[in-house]
Amino acid sequence: MIPKDSMRMERRRSSVEVIADILRLGQAGKTEIMYSANMSYFQLQKYLNYLLKLSLIDKVEVGNPSVTYRVTEKGLSLLKSIEGVLEILQLTEVE
Repeated sequence: MIPKDSMRMERRRSSVEVIADILRLGQAGKTEIMYSANMSYFQLQKYLNYLLKLSLIDKVEVGNPSVTYRVTEKGLSLLKSIEGVLEILQLTEVE
């Protein structure tokens, strides 16, 4: 069995963890999401399109051409489930 501390070191985030990072923001623009979730612009576009398609986030027009993305109720429900799984697997940071 691998010690849980060893798993955290140099472990790449899974797609599920990246999605959780995006959903935790609540509402944010592309730049904030990209930096907060520590991803490239290409990755950001891929995840935003995926989350929009699944109705986990909504695109909110806040001006011309300003847009933000807001987590939906479905997204909040998924986030709660993800956090529960990560906690059980002991993949979350201990506060």
